[in-house]
Amino acid sequence: QVQLVESGGGLVQAGGSLRLSCAASGRTFSSYAMGWFRQAPGPGREFVAAIRWSGGSTDYADSVKGRFTISRDNAKNTVYLQMNSLKPEDTAVYYCAATQGSSWYVPDDYDYWGQGTQVTVSS
Repeated sequence: QVQLVESGGGLVQAGGSLRLSCAASGRTFSSYAMGWFRQAPGPGREFVAAIRWSGGSTDYADSVKGRFTISRDNAKNTVYLQMNSLKPEDTAVYYCAATQGSSWYVPDDYDYWGQGTQVTVSS
């Protein structure tokens, strides 16, 4: 049974930093890509960043480029999202997801999801 468990969310002031973690279990993820999405109040989840387990290629939404960094620890089966220079508009529930597909920008591309972790950035 695949499980993705996020942690690391919380309340932070604008300009601060947080590091989110996503612990993956239940299968071998070497052929997968892992993505981070976020959802503010309202419909739709927004792509934030993604990384391939094998090779480590990454991509980011324009809104977070230069501020967020996605990384993985193969030994721990964990993906991280380091978030710096946080802004109030980064406030959302952040979700980790896994896909075996070649595309990774929309939620429908993903096969498995975590339960989400709340990030709140105060001004």
